Amino acid sequence: MDLRTEGVFGIIARVALLVSCLSGTTAEDVCDSMLVSSLPPPSFRSSSQLSSSHAPGFAKLNRRDGAGGWSPLVSDRYQWLEVDLGERTRITAVATQGRYGSSDWLTSYLLMFSDTGHNWRQYRQEDSVGSFPGNSNADSVVQYKLQQPAVARYLRLIPLDWNPSGRIGLRLEIYGCPYTSEVVSFNDGSSSLMYKPSPGPRRTSEEVISLKFKTLRNSGTLLHAEGREGLGLSLELEKGKLLLLLRPGSTSSSEPRRLASLGSLLDDQRWHRVVLEQRNSHLNLTVDKHTEKIQIPAEFSHWGIMQLSIGGAQKPVLSKRNFHGCLENLLHNGLNVIEKAKHNDQRITVNGNVTFSCAEPLSVAVTFPGPRSFLQLPWTTSSPSGGVTLGFQFRTWNKAGLLLTFNLLQQGGVVWLFLSEARLLLQINTPGRALLELSTGSSLNDGQWHSVDLISRGSRLTVSVDKQEGGVAHATPSFPITISSHLFFGGCPAEDSLEGQECRNPVDIFQGCLRLLAVENQPVDLIMVQQRLLGNYSQLQIDMCGIIDRCSPSHCEHGGVCSQSWTGFHCNCSDSGYSGATCHSSVYEQSCEAYKHNGNTSGYFYIDADGSGPIGPQMVLCNMTEENTWMVIQHNNTELTRVRPSPGVKQHSVYFHYTSEEEQLLAAIDQSEHCQQELSYHCRKSRLLNTQEGSPFSWWLGGPGPGRVQTYWGGAYPGSQQCACGLQGDCVDPQHYCNCDADRMEWTEDSGLLTHKESLPVRSLNLGDVQRPGSEAAYRVGPLRCHGDKNFWNAAFFDKETSYLHFPTFHGELSADISFLFKTTASSGVFLENLGIKDFIRIELSSSSQVVFSFDVGNGPLDVRVESSVPLNDDRWHRVRAERNVKEASLRVDELPVATQEAPADGHFHLQLNSQLFIGGTASRQKGFRGCIRSLQLNGDTLDLEERAKITPGVRPGCPGHCSSYGSLCQNQGRCVEKPNGFHCDCSLTAFTGVFCNTEVSASFKSGTSVSYTLKEPQELSRNASALPSSVYSDGTLRGEKVSLSFRTTQSPALLLYVSSYHGGYLALLINKHDKLEVRYKLDSSRDAEVLRSSVKNLANGQLHSVIIGRQTDSVSVQIDQNGREEFNLTSEGEFSSVKSLVLGRVHETDGLDPALARVGSLGFTGCLSVVQFNAISPLKAALLHPGSVHVSGPLLQSNCGSAASANPDAAENTHHLSDQSGSMGSGQPLVNAMKTDSALIGGVIAVGIFVIVTGLAVTARFLYRRKETYQNQEVKGVDQDDSQDFHYNDQAESQSASREKPKEFFM
Repeated sequence: MDLRTEGVFGIIARVALLVSCLSGTTAEDVCDSMLVSSLPPPSFRSSSQLSSSHAPGFAKLNRRDGAGGWSPLVSDRYQWLEVDLGERTRITAVATQGRYGSSDWLTSYLLMFSDTGHNWRQYRQEDSVGSFPGNSNADSVVQYKLQQPAVARYLRLIPLDWNPSGRIGLRLEIYGCPYTSEVVSFNDGSSSLMYKPSPGPRRTSEEVISLKFKTLRNSGTLLHAEGREGLGLSLELEKGKLLLLLRPGSTSSSEPRRLASLGSLLDDQRWHRVVLEQRNSHLNLTVDKHTEKIQIPAEFSHWGIMQLSIGGAQKPVLSKRNFHGCLENLLHNGLNVIEKAKHNDQRITVNGNVTFSCAEPLSVAVTFPGPRSFLQLPWTTSSPSGGVTLGFQFRTWNKAGLLLTFNLLQQGGVVWLFLSEARLLLQINTPGRALLELSTGSSLNDGQWHSVDLISRGSRLTVSVDKQEGGVAHATPSFPITISSHLFFGGCPAEDSLEGQECRNPVDIFQGCLRLLAVENQPVDLIMVQQRLLGNYSQLQIDMCGIIDRCSPSHCEHGGVCSQSWTGFHCNCSDSGYSGATCHSSVYEQSCEAYKHNGNTSGYFYIDADGSGPIGPQMVLCNMTEENTWMVIQHNNTELTRVRPSPGVKQHSVYFHYTSEEEQLLAAIDQSEHCQQELSYHCRKSRLLNTQEGSPFSWWLGGPGPGRVQTYWGGAYPGSQQCACGLQGDCVDPQHYCNCDADRMEWTEDSGLLTHKESLPVRSLNLGDVQRPGSEAAYRVGPLRCHGDKNFWNAAFFDKETSYLHFPTFHGELSADISFLFKTTASSGVFLENLGIKDFIRIELSSSSQVVFSFDVGNGPLDVRVESSVPLNDDRWHRVRAERNVKEASLRVDELPVATQEAPADGHFHLQLNSQLFIGGTASRQKGFRGCIRSLQLNGDTLDLEERAKITPGVRPGCPGHCSSYGSLCQNQGRCVEKPNGFHCDCSLTAFTGVFCNTEVSASFKSGTSVSYTLKEPQELSRNASALPSSVYSDGTLRGEKVSLSFRTTQSPALLLYVSSYHGGYLALLINKHDKLEVRYKLDSSRDAEVLRSSVKNLANGQLHSVIIGRQTDSVSVQIDQNGREEFNLTSEGEFSSVKSLVLGRVHETDGLDPALARVGSLGFTGCLSVVQFNAISPLKAALLHPGSVHVSGPLLQSNCGSAASANPDAAENTHHLSDQSGSMGSGQPLVNAMKTDSALIGGVIAVGIFVIVTGLAVTARFLYRRKETYQNQEVKGVDQDDSQDFHYNDQAESQSASREKPKEFFM
């Protein structure tokens, strides 16, 4: 395009802009006018110029005047070009170009803005990136549109890099539009404006106040809005933060309440925007770009502004002072209050020294970014008294750093003034003298300005920090404090320089800002320093303070506490339940199902249903004693409780409060496959639901929030107005649909499970028919119980490299976490990919042993890699967890060490994606993944792979085959059984039980206890073809067997196990009188038994011992505990024919036994037996868990005595004889919580109390008797088989009262 064409297009553009303005387009819509082209040469300044032809006035875009642009005398990073726009202007874009016809152009630069030509502010993209991309040649134009328009009069461009084959060369253009404002200045600390809106009815429930302010003071009241009855809101600065305070009404004496705190470092003499909006039920407070939403207190329901105090308040709440600075464009509901005050509006009263312009105090700061920053000033003052007076202000986030050092004129000494642990320390080191040290101040790394004074007069030395707050320290050195030649601030020059030889720094360099430097009470002109007319410096940013508050707003999530240094921030995630650089990822699993597949057993666990989402973790009980893994959430009353009606109240209402918060409850229910809650009503002459046509007497509320009214009962369907018996057709009165509706005098009940998830949990009960004479009732609402995890097993199988699933764009701009499980036999493939214009995110299996997490947020591609020492394509499940935030990216595979990659300190950090999210492949359909992906979660949200797979060719929902990954969790030869979603450990062929076949089955034996497990003869099998499947038959002839058991006893001799055969043979394990193990084999009934004696001693010492015996024909091996295996040989035939029975404890049938063995068998066994197994038979397990198949006589007490946890024999007993429970509800009356019994039943309670006392005395006597026995154990459950062989176990895992004591003790 030639110049003529450019000119034509320029005219057309100006005409279009003029037409748009005339047609009503606002400046906000079009703000891109060229601002530089018409400026005169005096509007341009620069640090230097190569010649008059390279002056800054020639730096106009597309101009060829002079040498074709600006070039400085020296090309380094201390050069700058400044443009004065004449007035404050809205700036929206900047364009750069190299110097015409040369090799001189910039490749990157910084932009600075100012209203006064001082106190420069660096423009940053995304609050982090400071540099802008420049040119690649001298002629092309590169324009950058500012993400947030800047308002300023002065712009300064600082070159960072340039063409290495040339020098700095620049032409530029600035785009924007005029900016109009009304300003007011409060200068004396006592001035203010008072605005009273016009009286009249409010037309809306909204109030909006907006303004801009700038100040050098870190405290002061910006404004106070007062409403009816004195109720008010205040905006106050406190330590550079803006506080929103609620002041109670005139009738209240309570202190003001802080509603919000926003912003930081607001005392930087730059304009900050504030908006306060009342929107119906909430307030929005905005400071610059950040907004906080606050729920309006109840007293604000009819609040309206009656009076607005600006620049101060009658009673400042915290700051104790009025505002000192400038306000701009203060609007109340669109009315410009400053403009009205300027024109003497009668609604506005002016108090004190108020001016309608903004006075700009000159304050030049200098920034020490480090690590080679220093400022050197000459010492030219010679006081007659030889004293020293130095002063300055500093602000920093660092706890340590050198502030000032100088050498002493005499003594060869040196003085250091520095920060250490956020305190100010002064050290004077002189040869031959002890180190002189003074310390004062604390917490000086808070980012606030702190004043420091060092004064030496005569023999008195004083160092102070914030003198008005009392930070002063004194000393009386015995030598004069006289400066040698130079003062060094912030650090020292390089050691190889002449100045560096005069300066030593034994502490950290200083990173922060200094201002108001004074030497002998004379201010230091830092502009002269910048112009190299005074002193020397290196790597300083003069005329600006570049401090950044990286903790405001905080990037620490989930309540993590943010702390910072000059270069970065740190999140303390302690006690938050989250981890990572920004406390983003939950440390807890998302369900009980996930804990189970980590190998955990029953107990209390924290679950985080949405992972890294906003819902916090909750503690639940995970009951893993059944095939399903149950999550149990308790509430305040799970006991069966009598109704205690209040006189005169028709409805009896009961409310239930759960241990989890509302969001946690709903999330847990939503992700579970099944939830249920027991609901029961025990009644006597107390009706429940009435007929289907009539209004129900009682109802309950369930579901989200307060719940919805439900008129059905446990075991029935929603909306049916029935109980379980009505659904099943077996109610006591066929005319009704609930047992209680029969209205009978006998106790009856309606009980069942509520399983409709949308109606859970139960929030409250409303019971109606409880006031009639003779009416009695009790209710029970059980804990919420859920099992299954829809997210954990959600999977898809990709059978082609070209197949993939696609989802909407992933939004993880500032923080993103991705987790999933995969299994494959392929050596590579992309798991996930999402693209933007330049940004992207990808996770792939790059080789059979390496996973790579790749992304780009604008700083160039970064890779995080994890290498495994074993192949990952082994067709087993492997877990991948990737996270990326503003500080770092991390990748973890299985339990391998985490790989991390730090983010650039001043780089881009917004991840901007716009394409679809591809799972299992890429947009190019290359490098696709073949295999299974499961439980894919992005920022806590699970993607439904199965639903999407159902409609996608080449992808199948679900992924079978879990035992290859989780089968190792099945212990003690338990068999892993595949399920569609998960696996199950089959423990039927082991002596163990539990979800992973790792729970010992143990019992306490008394001398009269006998457990006899009988096997039927093989011949009976052919005679009885209709035998029950549960019948057990002898294996016929055994040429070998394996026996294992554990025991604990102090009895000797004692018989552990006796195995008999139908042909007179037997096998016996016993402890002889010498406390050693004997194994007696009688394989041939015509010969004597052979006795094998172990050499291991002291087996009757009350400790737990394990025995393993194996026989193969005539070879026998015996191993006890960790001792070496002992080998024996039998002399008889090595066959054990037709096993008849296995006996534990006392042997009643002694026919055919040796007299000595019969005598030992008649003594029985006192102690503990555990995990008894004979080949595939587990007699003790059968006796305890399937009592109908085993004959038991005498007391048999299930116990944990066979576990390592019961090693203490003196542990207190805790045994329940469940078979002794009598039918205390024989009359149909329910057992209820005695604490909640109706007072009308006092007589019954007394009777029950007497019974309980007598029973308690009996149990105590029995307990004391057992404590005297030699062997003591710790038992948890028991049964007396003489009374009943039909017994069950209370589910203590769900007992609210019992579970608090021992949360990890769950059994079966």
